[in-house]
Amino acid sequence: MSGSLLFQSLVLGVLLGGLYALLAAGLTLYFGVMRVVMIAHSAFLILAAYLAWYFNDQTGWDPLLSLFVTVPLFFAAGVGMQRLLIARLRPATVTMMSVLLTFAVALFIEGMIGFIWSGTQRRIQLPYSGSNVEFFGASIAVVKLVAFVLAGAALGLLYLLLTKSRFGRALRATIQHKEAAQLVGIKTDRVAGLGFGLGLATAAVGGTALALDATIYPSLHWHWVGPLMAIIVVGGLGSVPGTAIAAMVLGIGQSLLQVEFGTTWAQTLFYIALFVTLMVRPQGFFGGRLAQRF
Repeated sequence: MSGSLLFQSLVLGVLLGGLYALLAAGLTLYFGVMRVVMIAHSAFLILAAYLAWYFNDQTGWDPLLSLFVTVPLFFAAGVGMQRLLIARLRPATVTMMSVLLTFAVALFIEGMIGFIWSGTQRRIQLPYSGSNVEFFGASIAVVKLVAFVLAGAALGLLYLLLTKSRFGRALRATIQHKEAAQLVGIKTDRVAGLGFGLGLATAAVGGTALALDATIYPSLHWHWVGPLMAIIVVGGLGSVPGTAIAAMVLGIGQSLLQVEFGTTWAQTLFYIALFVTLMVRPQGFFGGRLAQRF
């Protein structure tokens, strides 16, 4: 591999890792707050991508403007889903039963997308879709750069919300120890609902970013389940910073491997990393001690 090709792959890996971090952030919030394994998260990503495509197709405007509608819509859907479905599961079996419940939700969303927009593959065509910028000899697609900037901005806002706001402190306290949070007066059930809504709001942003440079179809969400689960396990269940680091490492690794082995074989990196993590360090390489308690 030449030096220029190596640098090109590293740059693309960083851009890919930033997008992966945004796509996986919601999964970490679900598990951290309620111990819920949200299989339907990737289905909501594809739903957001379709809504961005439909917005662009009907109005001709940039799909990023659809975020003003989809983010509050997904936040409200997340709060409602937590209160109407997830909260009704028995606490002793919530992790196991959430897999079955959210699997059914994913199937419903896939069927709904296919019913409304058919199974035809869709792709957003923008004025800057074919444009590239040069960065120290590396050619970067503008759509990938826009997606990375959007991911970085969303993750930055999420970090500020979790660390600087009163709600963020309550949410982190609930993640760290729910019973202790209740003892100091935090209404953990209300926080859990808002946290679930926040996780689904990240799916709205992530799906829109994904739609900028991907061909979408109703069953695409199954492609994302494995890689996103691998990212949150490697990063440490419940750890947003750990998830971001793991996403960046795996994104760069995938970008480097696909130069030599192709896209299909490079995808196996996620599953190898998942197996190694479960065997060597089940609590994750970059997260805290949260996963050790489950």
